Amino acid sequence: MSGSEFSYLQAQLQSIAQAVLDHARTAGASACEVDVSESFGQSVTVRRQAVETIEYNRDKGVGVTVYLGQRRGHASTSDFSSAALRSTVEAALSIARFTATDEAAGLPEERLLAKQWNDPDLHHPWHLPVEEAIEIAARCEQAAFDVSPQVQNSEGASVSVQQSQFVSANSLGFMGGFPGSRHYIACSVIAGAGDDMQRDDWYSTDRNPARLADPVAIGDYAARRALARLDARKLKTRKCPVIFEAPLASGLIGSFTHAVSGGALYRKSSFLPDSLGQQIFPTFMQIAEKAHLPGALASSPFDDDGVATHDRDLVRDGVLQGYFLSTYTARKLGMETTGNAGGAHNLIVRPGPHNLDGLLKEMGTGLLVTELLGQGVNYVTGDYSRGAAGYWVENGEIAYPVHEITIAGNLKTMLAGIAGIGNDVVVHGSKQVGSILIDRMTIAGN
Repeated sequence: MSGSEFSYLQAQLQSIAQAVLDHARTAGASACEVDVSESFGQSVTVRRQAVETIEYNRDKGVGVTVYLGQRRGHASTSDFSSAALRSTVEAALSIARFTATDEAAGLPEERLLAKQWNDPDLHHPWHLPVEEAIEIAARCEQAAFDVSPQVQNSEGASVSVQQSQFVSANSLGFMGGFPGSRHYIACSVIAGAGDDMQRDDWYSTDRNPARLADPVAIGDYAARRALARLDARKLKTRKCPVIFEAPLASGLIGSFTHAVSGGALYRKSSFLPDSLGQQIFPTFMQIAEKAHLPGALASSPFDDDGVATHDRDLVRDGVLQGYFLSTYTARKLGMETTGNAGGAHNLIVRPGPHNLDGLLKEMGTGLLVTELLGQGVNYVTGDYSRGAAGYWVENGEIAYPVHEITIAGNLKTMLAGIAGIGNDVVVHGSKQVGSILIDRMTIAGN
């Protein structure tokens, strides 16, 4: 990929967006919004020191949404020619003509649109020749094999390099866009022999390749995680405290964000209805949304509707201060958008004083969960039941690995029962949180 660049300049994407808006106005649309984007990248996987896959991707597209009053139609194309753009607008208009009126449909209020913003620092190209990507992946995997002869097999080590850019615009005069990048290095290995085989993995991802973890360290850690799971036991059914390791803790916060998002709320499919201003977490819980962190994975000066984003306290002293609302879902609820069309922007859960070892000592005896299986979450009732694996902890120390168990509870009770937050934050996405200690859950085993 050395020397590869975008096929279009930002100015060209803006010109395409403006052409769509002009076509829509001429064709009779009362309002229009358009997204123009392109992306490219490469991914390499090495397995057992041999190249398994080399993949290149290059995509582009235009998405057009038109309104006839409060009737909405959407169409898309990957053809940037003027004729294709006109046809896409006509297709969207045709859909709108046969769509029922929706009182919540339409563009945002003009006063809420982003007017100006600083460079979000999200674009850090990694001009990585494929030969070097292969070498990095091979070093990563070899580091895992070097840990122990018990690391006998591999699901591969991968290196991915991705870049993208976009322009969003609407007929109210908003037009904005910027380039971005996201890269990762990952390794997954299998340890053991005979019937006792365990796999585990680790990865590092960032917009800036300079901030990626060392590939040797990634492979080494993946191997040690797999080795630590050997000789796993089952547990007898019981109730006890549970720690969700940091990568899984972000999923727990994700369940919370889903429940307080506009789509779930207006459809009445949330276990946290009418929760604004209510105590959801213990009083020590603080969650902030930081939309403008330079270089962060979920930063953006505006949301998918073009509405300006803002930093805010989402949870203060355990009390919910706001929902996640787009223009549409806000109208469905009779509220105002929070600038979250497209999701949350860098949720920061304030860490506690302890790292994972300290959190284990605080728990004393209980379960450390490092892997979850299945999708047993009911967002309407909050009932939570998932297959799990991890480690049994006694007197604040890991005693032995466990597997083939199920952890169960209710999300509302689990969130209220958070007893500690670690400072061992691992940033893999839009949620930044350390390991989470829940005071009590049901463990189903033998």
